[in-house]
Amino acid sequence: MPPPALPHLIHELTVLQEREGWLSEASLRSLAERLGVPLHRLESVSTFYTHFRRQPPASACVEVCRDLPCALAGGAEALVALRPHFESGDAVEIREVSCLGRCDRAPAACVGHRVVRSDDPVDVSAAIAGEAASTPLPTARWAADPYGAEADHYGALRQAIGCSAEETLATLEATGLRGMGGAGFPLARKWSIVRAEEATPKYVICNADESEPGTFKDRQILADLPHLVIEGMALGGFCVGAERGTVFIRHEYGPERESLERAIVAAREVGALGENIFGSGFSFDIDIFVSPGGYILGEETALLECMEGRRGEPRNKPPFPGSVGLFGQPTLINNVETLAHAAAITARGADWWQSLGTRGKAGHKFMAVSGDVAKPQVVLVGFGTTLAELLGRCGGMREGKELAAVAPGGASSKFLGPDKLETPLDFSDLAEAGSMLGSGAAIFVAKGRDLLEVGLNVARFFRNESCGKCVPCRLGTQKAVALVEQAGGTTPEVEELLGELDLTLQETSICGLGQVALAPLRSVIERFPDQIRRDTTRD
Repeated sequence: MPPPALPHLIHELTVLQEREGWLSEASLRSLAERLGVPLHRLESVSTFYTHFRRQPPASACVEVCRDLPCALAGGAEALVALRPHFESGDAVEIREVSCLGRCDRAPAACVGHRVVRSDDPVDVSAAIAGEAASTPLPTARWAADPYGAEADHYGALRQAIGCSAEETLATLEATGLRGMGGAGFPLARKWSIVRAEEATPKYVICNADESEPGTFKDRQILADLPHLVIEGMALGGFCVGAERGTVFIRHEYGPERESLERAIVAAREVGALGENIFGSGFSFDIDIFVSPGGYILGEETALLECMEGRRGEPRNKPPFPGSVGLFGQPTLINNVETLAHAAAITARGADWWQSLGTRGKAGHKFMAVSGDVAKPQVVLVGFGTTLAELLGRCGGMREGKELAAVAPGGASSKFLGPDKLETPLDFSDLAEAGSMLGSGAAIFVAKGRDLLEVGLNVARFFRNESCGKCVPCRLGTQKAVALVEQAGGTTPEVEELLGELDLTLQETSICGLGQVALAPLRSVIERFPDQIRRDTTRD
């Protein structure tokens, strides 16, 4: 078992900052003595994570998103307009940050956990004064939920633990369900790998740290269907032989965390969590770990490093977490949507899942849709739904604009043109079209946009979010952005250098961040040559 101080290190730093507003050297020294850890460890951790402050803060901080969906909605202009309103003194800090996960409310800003539009100084002022709270999106009834009433929750878990883990795994395998967080690994195979490990204890982790621009579907699932996420984790624990689960959730998701906390309490009250669940002899419980910030923590081994009280830098693989995960123990890691689908499938069966798709596909998918669309939102569509149909579900393009490009799988996916709108939403079809399903986030971009700036915005995000552990990613992302910025556009020489950098990052980066960092930028340069800025002085 791990030393008792280490699992609580991030939590202790968070509590300290909440109490004092920042992490002073004196406070860190005192904490190091109390926890019995070297001061350099606290210094290392506290300077790595974006949520931790090492300087005294202003009395209020407005965090303004700078990434693609908010940039398309006028975020940069809103930022310029906000500064003279609030930064005349030291009372308010206006700070640019990476994606807040509120792409459906772009251009987004946060004051504490209150979400406001950054282009509305009146709302920002009210939030600073404490006069306005976040207005949560109305909860929806989703077809993914197999339960008609709260009293019916956890029927799938009751049924599964009354039978056998093998039966549940067989049902999941029959559906072909794959991970919905980006990698698309077959669910039943992952669960079986962890189940086959002899070492104990084992752990289950729900990765709720979605932080990629355009990706906010898991946030909506946590708000509307937390019971399915809890049930999916408990089913995973039952199948692999784990008794402890943790939801790793980004700190910006305060309202969603509260929804999840209420659902956990309710699950314990009805006997779906805790000791001897439903009198079966199976015990499983869940806690919540709040992320201290950083896109890199969506990578499963960086997440594990964070939970163990270290800098969130990816591990070399193998070994994989299924064999050597949290504290060196076998660990099952799935994202929010995957676990919710696992619970629904267990409740309704493989035939139900097979019936949900269209055009010969099976199952359905939560998709986050943002950018230049009339109604940015989360929608649930059958696999096989085309990109055109997805766009139609969101009211088409904003103000009658025409489509120029779409990133179908989030900011890390390659951009496709209007000629690919009939591509079905599916792992293989999108790969064949030259992109990927990725994190399940479609960002639509209208004609008239500077597509090179669109690609650069994404490249800057990956540059900013690189953990810095491996040299190719740390320096390659910086170099790529600098090449285009310094050229004032692109040239054949710049494009050749970008290609070399991209290949190097793909082959030598430790994790997926570096491996995909330049793909979106290169896709707009290669696929939309007539819609990007070029440095004509070098032609």
